Amino acid sequence: MQENENIVTLVDEEGQEQDFEIIMTLDVEGKEYAILLPVDAGEEEDAYIFKVIHDENDEYTLVAIEDDEEYENVVAAYEAILDEEGME
Repeated sequence: MQENENIVTLVDEEGQEQDFEIIMTLDVEGKEYAILLPVDAGEEEDAYIFKVIHDENDEYTLVAIEDDEEYENVVAAYEAILDEEGME
């Protein structure tokens, strides 16, 4: 596989690794979020949304969003961007 800085490997609860492509990052209410799709995703595959947390070394960690309201705000922002792109 080619080296691609937009590809991250996540490990699920069962220890299974899966590669995801970061298709977009966006800021919502001063926080950064990443939209991910599985590398082998089909056209009907849903995107995954994670909060991006940066440390002092400018490394980042992807964290699941626990708060329903926060999640809905990010989904709304993402859908608004998709709608804008569809209008062009």
